[in-house]
Amino acid sequence: MADHLPSRRIDRAALEKIIQRATELQAGEMDTGESMTEAELLKLGSDVGIDGRYLRQALYEQGSGPSPETGFLVRWFGPQRVGAGRVVPGSKADIEAALAHWMTEGEALTVKRRMPDRVTWEKQKGFMAEMKRGFGVGGKNYHLARALDITVVVTQLEQGFCHVELSADISQQRQGAVGASIGSGAVMLLIGGGTLALTTLTVVPLAVVASLGFVLVAAAGAAPVVAGRVQRTRAGQMQLALEQVLDRLEHGEIKPRHAALPPSPFFGVAEEIRKAITGSIEASRNQRRLPPSR
Repeated sequence: MADHLPSRRIDRAALEKIIQRATELQAGEMDTGESMTEAELLKLGSDVGIDGRYLRQALYEQGSGPSPETGFLVRWFGPQRVGAGRVVPGSKADIEAALAHWMTEGEALTVKRRMPDRVTWEKQKGFMAEMKRGFGVGGKNYHLARALDITVVVTQLEQGFCHVELSADISQQRQGAVGASIGSGAVMLLIGGGTLALTTLTVVPLAVVASLGFVLVAAAGAAPVVAGRVQRTRAGQMQLALEQVLDRLEHGEIKPRHAALPPSPFFGVAEEIRKAITGSIEASRNQRRLPPSR
């Protein structure tokens, strides 16, 4: 049959459709019904010449990420959780060690919970961590530290490759945006409505008072729009921050051996400041404890 096929070039779009259709035909012959197991999927891929590693990668990418959210709030204010996943080269142990170092030193996070299949991280607390984030050490924005927590899941696919999934809980940010929009909108609506109601009792020209009232009422309606746009921007920034961690991991920019690098001179200065403040407070306390001289 192949001898009678015309010799012609097949472009990328047509190639994808042909492979997809061939896979459907092969699946139909296997009579898999409405679903199939992972083993059946791998066998199907082998039958049509697709490497098992790529099938496993596609399988984990399809199932990774936060569950899709629906409803008014997600359309207006964005999701409560954002995530990113990717297959990266390396062993599970090395990738977990690299991520642990990066989350601690590069994102100012600390372990919140360590479970068999995942690790959750939260914002570091304390003077040094606040100084690090406040001064933007390393030119970073430390977006991940603004999340309620960050979840890391590393799954070994085969020798030398792992699927890494990162997700950030930003529900507190969204709740704050919703509350701020409702509160500010209600206050401006109340003031604007009261201003319009007093137009007949004021000595100020009616047009001025009415204009002020309409402006406040319009601002009350715009408050949720502005708050929603700001929160969606924050969600996008968090999503980008997760993708950037995966970019660094994929290109080998973060590794366990980085933990051996000497600390930044900034931390020495910050430590001296902390010691000076602590020493001053302690000296003041000791002076108050001394008995009065006779």
